[in-house]
Amino acid sequence: MNATFTTPPRPVDVTALFPQLAPLARTATRLHPRPGAPTVHDSSVGGPLLWPAGEPWPYCDEPHDRHAARTVHSPDDIRILRRVRAAAAERLRLDPEAPQRTPEEQAIWERIGVGRPWFDDPIPLLPVAQLYARDVSFPRPADADLLQVLWCPFDHAERPHPRTALFWRSSATVTDVLDAPPEPPIVQDGSYLPEPCLFSPEQVTDFPHPEELDEELRAQLEDASRWGTIDPAQYGMDDLGELYLGGLSTAPGWKTGGWTSWGDIDPVDRPCPECGTEAVPLLTIASSEWDGIGASWIAEEEPANPAPPPLGARDGNFTLIDIVGGYHLQLHACPADPSHPHIELVQ
Repeated sequence: MNATFTTPPRPVDVTALFPQLAPLARTATRLHPRPGAPTVHDSSVGGPLLWPAGEPWPYCDEPHDRHAARTVHSPDDIRILRRVRAAAAERLRLDPEAPQRTPEEQAIWERIGVGRPWFDDPIPLLPVAQLYARDVSFPRPADADLLQVLWCPFDHAERPHPRTALFWRSSATVTDVLDAPPEPPIVQDGSYLPEPCLFSPEQVTDFPHPEELDEELRAQLEDASRWGTIDPAQYGMDDLGELYLGGLSTAPGWKTGGWTSWGDIDPVDRPCPECGTEAVPLLTIASSEWDGIGASWIAEEEPANPAPPPLGARDGNFTLIDIVGGYHLQLHACPADPSHPHIELVQ
């Protein structure tokens, strides 16, 4: 695991003000991904998987949107460009008058910038996350202690985001590990190639998004007299509704469990495609660890002005994943049998 990260206490004990919320509390596990060097035995983002050597690697054979990006690159191209960016950022941090790029870096940009030719054959899936039950709590089949999430690093006609695949397994049964899994020859965008990260799991309490509450409780949350002397501006919020939404309800960032985050669409039922049981949040693949109204969730150990700042990090985007321009990809699983087909929700 990575270094420890701790969510600050919530600005307000919301159940003391609104006791009706107490039965709705759910435990979520914030994962706090941070760049590292994971192995197959670690829970991680973008790390190597404990994949059986005798099991075929999964591929995507669906049509890919070749117009979603003007140029495409190989995973190694993207890794090289990230190292060049990091070196340039560190050089400029130490010497603001230093050149933006060295001649060697400029040559790399020009060579890689032309892109790679399109590839029409099936694409090997990319590892996105690996979760061991010993590290992280999540709904799982009784015989599984390991969840592996992979995706196709391209948009698809009916999914303007990567298509995910889940694999459940018992880690003790994997005795011979695949040491050189195939990689896609190209990916649509660097934001679909996770930066390897380790986790610092932390359990927090989630409450429902306002739109999942009944009308009576929503009306109480909107009644300023119920909040006493609490001033939302003290916590960087414009109003009490924003205080509940951004600081008291659903934890942002990578997490397992908890409540679903809603944004562009109103809450909808999410029945299991196989048995009809209402699916529950399994894993949130986040584009950021916090946002403009979520600053109260920034970990206490997070440096205010990191030097150097994390490579490309925006609002704590340590994984360098970006879903549809800053959204999150929430995977939901069937609580009756998590091995049933999962549900993807972009919000």
